[in-house]
Amino acid sequence: MKYYNEEIKDIFKELNTSKEGLTSIEAKNRQEKNGKNKLEEKKSTSFFQKLIKEIINPMNIVLIVTAIISSITTIYEMSQSGGGSILDFVDVFIIIFVVLVNAILGVLQESKAEKSLQALKSISKASCRVIRDNQVININEEDLVVGDIVILEAGSVVPADGRIIEAASLQIEEAILTGESVASNKDINVINSKEDIPLGDRHNMAYMGTSVTYGRGKLLITNIGMETEMGKIAKALNTDDNEKTPLQKKLNELSKILTFVVIGISIIILIISIVRALCINNLTFHTFLNAFMVAISLAVAAIPEGLVTVVTIVLSLGVTIMSKKKAVIRKLTAVETLGCTQIICSDKTGTLTQNKMTVVESYSHNKDLLAKAMSLCTDAEVNSNNLVNGEPTEVALVEFALKQNINKTILEKTLPRVNELPFDSNRKMMSTLHQEQNEFYQYTKGGLDCLLPKCNQILLENGIEDLTEEKVQEIYKINNEYSSKALRVLACAYKKTSSKDDISEDDLIFVGLVGMIDPIRPEVKKAVEKCKEAGIQVVMITGDHKDTATAIGLELEIISSKEQAMTGLEMEKLSDEQFEKVIEHVFVYARVQPEHKTRIVNTWKKKGKVVAMTGDGVNDAPSIKSADIGIGMGITGTEVTKNVADMVLQDDNFATITVAIEEGRKIYDNIKKAIQFLLASNFAEVIAIFIATLCGFTLLEPTHLLWINLITDSLPALALGLEQGEADIMKRKPRSEKEGLFANGMALDIFVQGLLIGLITLTSYLVGHYMETGHFNVEGVSYDGMTMAFLTLSLCEIFHSFNMRSQRKSLFQIKTFNWYLLGSGLISFALMILVIYTPGLNTLFKFTNISFVEFLVAVGLGFSIIILVEIYKLICRLVSKNR
Repeated sequence: MKYYNEEIKDIFKELNTSKEGLTSIEAKNRQEKNGKNKLEEKKSTSFFQKLIKEIINPMNIVLIVTAIISSITTIYEMSQSGGGSILDFVDVFIIIFVVLVNAILGVLQESKAEKSLQALKSISKASCRVIRDNQVININEEDLVVGDIVILEAGSVVPADGRIIEAASLQIEEAILTGESVASNKDINVINSKEDIPLGDRHNMAYMGTSVTYGRGKLLITNIGMETEMGKIAKALNTDDNEKTPLQKKLNELSKILTFVVIGISIIILIISIVRALCINNLTFHTFLNAFMVAISLAVAAIPEGLVTVVTIVLSLGVTIMSKKKAVIRKLTAVETLGCTQIICSDKTGTLTQNKMTVVESYSHNKDLLAKAMSLCTDAEVNSNNLVNGEPTEVALVEFALKQNINKTILEKTLPRVNELPFDSNRKMMSTLHQEQNEFYQYTKGGLDCLLPKCNQILLENGIEDLTEEKVQEIYKINNEYSSKALRVLACAYKKTSSKDDISEDDLIFVGLVGMIDPIRPEVKKAVEKCKEAGIQVVMITGDHKDTATAIGLELEIISSKEQAMTGLEMEKLSDEQFEKVIEHVFVYARVQPEHKTRIVNTWKKKGKVVAMTGDGVNDAPSIKSADIGIGMGITGTEVTKNVADMVLQDDNFATITVAIEEGRKIYDNIKKAIQFLLASNFAEVIAIFIATLCGFTLLEPTHLLWINLITDSLPALALGLEQGEADIMKRKPRSEKEGLFANGMALDIFVQGLLIGLITLTSYLVGHYMETGHFNVEGVSYDGMTMAFLTLSLCEIFHSFNMRSQRKSLFQIKTFNWYLLGSGLISFALMILVIYTPGLNTLFKFTNISFVEFLVAVGLGFSIIILVEIYKLICRLVSKNR
């Protein structure tokens, strides 16, 4: 039943209630049948469940299996040798530690307290006055039932949805649901329309969570709890699960690929080792065990154990940087999503505009009298700090007077109010009577169409004259000019009366007009321009009227013509297929409801766009949660919106979004550099171990590879995450969400650079083996060769991190300097020296004290990676130039 279409008596009949209210017994029966007036909560996931979910990641499973096999083989070897210690399990401990650290970081990264429903509940958890048993009583709002009659007064919050059955100058502020900053006038009149009426135009209805700003009334409750408009939002927040971000999806794909690669290569190595043993008739259980350990070494080499940790920490560092720029990230992976944002769907009120009605135009032959009359004919008050409190429109009028140095509080000392005719939605006017010594002055304000017919004179520069038809047409012309700019126009008149009881709205003297609007934030226009340069489309969504929305859209150059604006009602008439066709040509939406916003976001996403949604009201919460990245407002935003947002703007400044997008693009670039660096290093290890296995010698132990992956590689990878952004970063188009992690030649780079590092490492081993034994018969283990290979591989990766500062640009052409990278390289080098030369520790790692000459050779081979990659980059640049 559309209650706004029905007569009050028919609704009473439908809900089986009356003006005397329900009886206590009937109310109790209805509550037992329909439940309480509260919002349902979504069951939260425990920390342990989240931890298990992270641990069953494919790469982690491979590491766990590796640890189990390593434990079994270690126990077997200890039983065969009759000895051993806890240190023999060092590989196992390191692997388990890595798995747990990655899993815990993943949980912390994904965990976001679902406080949105609690915030929604807090809006409605209070008491209210209802009529029951023909008496007015106070009850908890949770105990309201359909059919109850609630008393509404200025300052009260509407406890549930209902039909207004009594209204005296009733005004309700519905910005929390509609986004409109101006309070709506309410009455009891039936809305005769066969079409669905937008929520903001239902003048005979009131909704849960909205606030009564003026007047009084009675509300017949028609919907409670999850059936209210607020309940619909709660359902959307419950059912709309967060999707994975582009980077998460790519890392998950990479994880699966690496898992299959690791298993495949390990099986190949195992088969090769067994075949080699069979060829020389040496296949024993011990040989098989050694082959298994080589396969484990390869698994450890192929998996970039530090990858998840590095990416998480780089994102965390980005969060810290962004928080200093007034953008607080609530969900870690949202940082990189910003970098590929293609659409920003923005709420108008409080986001693009200031959420503060302001007089921007005025017409009068006596501006001081206009300001004085408008100010006195309000219920807004000026406090001791010259701040104005009251209904937004009236606040704007009093502030307009303050700008003319007319303070209402001071004015009322000489012109106290002695009588009034409160605003009425039928008259659409308000009048106040003021006494100045023995004289009385009436000031009236209201809509021009209602007020001008009540005037027979006009105040001009030369005094008061009769209001001629010519003057009337001139006034209407100015009114139309203001209306065309989407201004809200109010007219003002006055007259002198004989006594405090002589107050009537006729024979008035016309004073003038004011035009007001919720003005655009001064920095927003520049931010919208910057978005265009970056290839990002801004879409404005508002609950305001179409004319107002269109005017704002044209001023901000979000749209170029009125045809690019649409109302929620017009959108409802379109099928999903039709809407998909028009959405790319419509960038301003007016008179929308929460479900419309979600539909807009989801349709853009369906077309393959990465969508950001900004907003501050409860009405924005479902669409904010549906978007790839939800952006809430820190100052004016409701708790509901902030709790579902991925990012919160501390300064409520739309311009901060462009700063955040720039930072997001920079962070994504840096993460790609770190990933390329880590994967090239792991590929080098796989190549080197694979060739060494084919040749029948042990290049490095699993412990060595874990050390390099977690210590030597991770520190420079983190430092790469702090690289400064490139100058043209906001001139590029947003990258596609479908763009692979290895796009733009990154796969070839990883292959070539990994191959070079692997071959350099093998060369170092061979040199070390020769310097130790004097020959190149490499079967078995050469401890000098192993130590030199470890030293060279570590140094190669430290030096290679400097190559990674730019994918194609020469290291020597980069004008900025990354001190973090230098520091991380020095720390990695110091730790490497520590593990090679510290007595006891080097024994644990099976290293030997190599000579100074061997050390210099290893360092020289490590440095050669810079020269080789510079040559590779030069070739790539030449090929690209020729294309």
